[in-house]
Amino acid sequence: MRKIIFLIILLLVSIFLPAVTFAADKVPGVTDSEVVIGITVPMSGPAALWGGMGLGNLAWAQHINDQGGIHGRKIKVVLKDDGYNPARALANLKGMKNDVFAYGCVIGSAIANASKDFLLDSKIPVVHVHANPRMWVGVAPEKMRHIFIAYPDYVDEAEAITQFAVNDVGVKKIALFGQNDGWGKSAKEGIERGMKKLTGKAEFVGFVPYEITERALGSHAMKLKETGADAVIIYGAPTQAALILKEMAKVGYRPKIFTANPLGDPLMYKIAGKLWEGAYPAVSANVAIPGVEPAGDKVADILVKYQKKLAGIKFLGVTGATTMMLIAEGLRRAGPNLTRESFTEAMMGLKDFRPEGMGGPITFGPKRHHGLNAIRMAHAEDGKHVPVTDYIIFEPLF
Repeated sequence: MRKIIFLIILLLVSIFLPAVTFAADKVPGVTDSEVVIGITVPMSGPAALWGGMGLGNLAWAQHINDQGGIHGRKIKVVLKDDGYNPARALANLKGMKNDVFAYGCVIGSAIANASKDFLLDSKIPVVHVHANPRMWVGVAPEKMRHIFIAYPDYVDEAEAITQFAVNDVGVKKIALFGQNDGWGKSAKEGIERGMKKLTGKAEFVGFVPYEITERALGSHAMKLKETGADAVIIYGAPTQAALILKEMAKVGYRPKIFTANPLGDPLMYKIAGKLWEGAYPAVSANVAIPGVEPAGDKVADILVKYQKKLAGIKFLGVTGATTMMLIAEGLRRAGPNLTRESFTEAMMGLKDFRPEGMGGPITFGPKRHHGLNAIRMAHAEDGKHVPVTDYIIFEPLF
């Protein structure tokens, strides 16, 4: 009798063991035919224009899928709206954690700060956080292993903008209009650092902050005018950037305008009108500019084919799509036996990678997860942003 019971147990084990092993080896968001990427972006709210970056990711995934996918797997993008609300973005990320293979394209310093601990602890690969990279400085390297960022540091950027404004444009007094969080405060630090190196050639005369939800900016415009600055550097979302330009014009104040790279999209002409002409926006170095550079035009044409809404916001689409290009390259290099670990190893092997030939070279490694820290300056001319400097490349932060 015992022998019979033992044989039954062996039979049951032989039947169920493969299923148990398969369940243990199952990778979230991965099947034989699909890999799922989770993205939260502001499709509504004060930064709704940046939702075009999410559509850019979606369009590039569709482009890849029409070519057969990667190692037989199609890319499924789960795209959620966070309204540029940190709590909502974090809820989106947490809600997707058991269903996605990786996250892509987290947008905004407030969003990234609110999500930072979760992203670190989740161990889910994160590709391209479009936010102040300085927030990751000091994090233990082993905790950063699955996070890959190719985005300019705002302190370095603001310092470079300051030096360009003074040395190349001849500015004497600079004021800052910025979001009242890590983004704006990093800009202030960068401007102050730049001024020290300029040794008296110019003066930083004031920081006028605003809150994410603010729309009435008349008093802000008056404060900026009262500084006497002949240049204002803007570190804000497109909505507030356009509003402050209009409010400054109302009070007869027309300083030279310089901006952080998130305002490097010529779409600013559509929301700020003729007030945008002559501005000097920084542009992230990981993209090419549609309408000015052939590589950007080539990618933009592909994106618009799949997402018609991107026709009027091509630059945002291209900027967003660089995230999916990085993810796709990691998936290719990880091979058909896809795991989060194999993907992480593959991403750390990227060296001098330029998505579709665009931008500066991106390099990751076991001790380098800030793959590109660089900008270039552009000038707003007749509806286009024309580069006026080469890539200004800074040291990676981590």
